[in-house]
Amino acid sequence: MSVVPPGVLGAGLGLLAGIGLLLVVYGSPLWRPRRLAERIDPYLRRDRQSALLAPKQRGGRRWEMIQHLLGPVVGRVIGILERITGGPEQLERRLQLAGRTTSADTFRLEQVVLGLLGMVLGGVLAVLAVTLRGASPLLGLLIIALGALGGVLMRDYLLGFAVRRRAARMAREFPTVADLLALAVAAGESPVAAMERVATSSTGALPEEFAATVAEIRAGATVSEALAGLGTRTPLDSLGRFGEGVAVAIERGTPLAEVLRAQAQDARETSKRDLLEAAGRREIFMLVPVVFFVLPLVIVFAIFPGLAVLEISL
Repeated sequence: MSVVPPGVLGAGLGLLAGIGLLLVVYGSPLWRPRRLAERIDPYLRRDRQSALLAPKQRGGRRWEMIQHLLGPVVGRVIGILERITGGPEQLERRLQLAGRTTSADTFRLEQVVLGLLGMVLGGVLAVLAVTLRGASPLLGLLIIALGALGGVLMRDYLLGFAVRRRAARMAREFPTVADLLALAVAAGESPVAAMERVATSSTGALPEEFAATVAEIRAGATVSEALAGLGTRTPLDSLGRFGEGVAVAIERGTPLAEVLRAQAQDARETSKRDLLEAAGRREIFMLVPVVFFVLPLVIVFAIFPGLAVLEISL
């Protein structure tokens, strides 16, 4: 077992201590002038859809503490993350599609924290590889870099997975919600009252979006604008077409109940087609247990009696 030379270990520890002291001095509030954007930021709205006097969302004491501790480093790391995973506009769009209420800064902070955790895990693996296996220090540095990159990309993958899961959930809820809207409109209620009834009497991702749409209409937006916003906030393409169809039916005076029933029927046909496509993609995976488990047992049960007879005859 090879041991790290004391000179190399001391040099590494001294380098880490020097970098830590440099970051502490560089990130001190005495050396950071407060910019104009930071001073006027509390008086600005978070986005175009939020109210002017809405309280700023906070990520909790834990994230505030991490922000204060890693503040000098996070700003530079966020610039690198934006080059890897997309700009702030694209990230805000993905967070909106995932139904998250956190800001882009909080998400970037989570990426930095996971990157640091991956770096620590990679550092442990690198030390074990260098001390126990005698690997090259360059390989250890590569393992640390891969751990940090893996933590950052893992958080981005989880966001994409949340978007896909929310889209699948809305696709399951959409036919039922469209039928409820059609029944409410056929009973004599207005489109806004029908959406409000569905939002208050149902639970799920889609009723929450209808509640947000009703809130926009109550705040002064037109029905067409609110329905168009419904399509942009959700990852489901059929829901965007639904909003456009309902808006056109309201503007032209088309019977809305028939339009909603047609939308529900189209949603069911789309779900059936998606189910058939998923079954076709999983057909190969369904053959795996047959080929590797069932077929060998059938061959063994077919050949074993013949071998037993041959041994008895011999």
